[in-house]
Amino acid sequence: MRLSAPLAYRLGVGARALAAILGGYLLAAAASALLALLLPRMLGTGRADAVIAATLASFAIYTCAVIWVFAARSATRAWLGLLLPAAGMAAIVYLLYRNVP
Repeated sequence: MRLSAPLAYRLGVGARALAAILGGYLLAAAASALLALLLPRMLGTGRADAVIAATLASFAIYTCAVIWVFAARSATRAWLGLLLPAAGMAAIVYLLYRNVP
């Protein structure tokens, strides 16, 4: 009787776990930074309120990212599904941050 899972399965789960931890963090951080810059412009709130709201939202974003990683069809899709939006948001943050007074 064989009790251990095949190596490919274990590597796939490990890749997804790394994607959930690292990629989820990058996505949540980029989304938090973007929200912190956009909320004062969109809603007219103060910077401190925008940072607090963005930080609170990042917890939900991270949780959804972790769930999504393990629901994706493959580890490659999971990584790309986290890194591409995170890179896009980081680029927007960079462009917006250059114009912040």
